[in-house]
Amino acid sequence: MSEHYTRIDDYNEEKVQAIREHVRAILEILGEDPAREGLLKTPERVAKSRLFITQGYRQDPVEIINSAKFSEEYRQMILVKDIELYSMCEHHLLPFYGKAHVAYIPNGYITGLSKIVRVVDAFARRLQVQERLTVQIRDCIQDALKPMGVAVIIEAAHTCMQLRGVEKQNSVTTTSAFTGVFLSQLKTREEFILMTGAKMR
Repeated sequence: MSEHYTRIDDYNEEKVQAIREHVRAILEILGEDPAREGLLKTPERVAKSRLFITQGYRQDPVEIINSAKFSEEYRQMILVKDIELYSMCEHHLLPFYGKAHVAYIPNGYITGLSKIVRVVDAFARRLQVQERLTVQIRDCIQDALKPMGVAVIIEAAHTCMQLRGVEKQNSVTTTSAFTGVFLSQLKTREEFILMTGAKMR
């Protein structure tokens, strides 16, 4: 290891140890030898990766928004699109990944643009289904900012469909959730969809 490189791991050791032992047992059930060279550190790597992937359980999305909440009279659409998204399907513990498009129309308050991205991550980094994830992002922004409306579209590919089951490599799932003017005003909703480039038809 380079003398100029210091690796810092910040994990709950009790959780790492517990997960590691279960992963080791799974390897044995699968017919593998956890003691062979290539697998010696695999249980610990898996434990740490799972804790990282699910770090959203330890984050408060509303608190993230409130940490950068400002009074502002701007009342036009604010859109953050093509937010990279990585999550874990709760049915098979396999990843799904894609992008989220999030917009809101302020009603007296705005939040930092990076906070929208962090809210997406906070909910995505949990065991999820795409439908619930879409609604959670929408409801969090609606509850925290009380805007005139919120719109969320997620486009994602699911490895549980690509690697097993129907084995369809190019399928993409699109979900959407709206509040306020995005529900009541068709023109506003269509403007949002057009700006994202999402395929809704």
